Amino acid sequence: MTAPAYGVLRQVTGTASVLLENNPSSMTLEGTNSWVLRVAPSSPAVVVDPGYRDLEHLELLAGVGAVELILLTHCHPDHAEGAPWFAERVGAPVRAFDPALCVAASSFVDGEVFPAGGLDIRVLHTPGHTDDSVSLLLDGQVLTGDTVLGRGTTVLHDLGDYLRSLRKLIELPPGTLGLPGHGPELPDLPATAREYLAHREQRLDQVRSALETLGADATPRQVVEVVYADVDRALWAPAEWSVQAQLDYLRSEEK
Repeated sequence: MTAPAYGVLRQVTGTASVLLENNPSSMTLEGTNSWVLRVAPSSPAVVVDPGYRDLEHLELLAGVGAVELILLTHCHPDHAEGAPWFAERVGAPVRAFDPALCVAASSFVDGEVFPAGGLDIRVLHTPGHTDDSVSLLLDGQVLTGDTVLGRGTTVLHDLGDYLRSLRKLIELPPGTLGLPGHGPELPDLPATAREYLAHREQRLDQVRSALETLGADATPRQVVEVVYADVDRALWAPAEWSVQAQLDYLRSEEK
């Protein structure tokens, strides 16, 4: 599947459309996917991850019609910075897992189910990329934020949490559609999560092997230079963050 053009609302399923923000980078891929959820075109919408405070993008989002609710998969600026402005523009409340991390009217909790946009939306706490990351389940599809991207792998804050989150997603029914925060849709999210888990376990083995050569006190940069030697150096900086999470995980296992 290919990403939509910037500024064009693309219908992905009967209940989910996506508007791609024009903020491409090595971290955001083609840009941030702002999702519009509603049971019918005439229904008030739920907007997930309005993105940066990019007024051109936010005005296009406001043009989808009445907005009942704004949800944030996590509070990184490329997903949440524009939420306060957008909330005022459309007159809708904002909900996030941890409102202390971004401007939100109220929180939701793991396992909570609430009606919005004519749909029942279930919250699944999936930390690892950030402590406050959630996935949102509705109508046989899951909005994954940055927990699982449309391609490539995500930067990690806590590997232990992330592995547990992947195992939660693997337990979803086969063929569950993944709607990520960046990149194209995933036709079988549990299968992708299983691939992610295998990849992370492979990377852990590579880090263990690197530490045997470099020594237990090796820095993340030193490990990156060994484990990611075949990866574009432009990606080494974010790779260091993931390696730090891997080192923290391995060292916690030793305690």
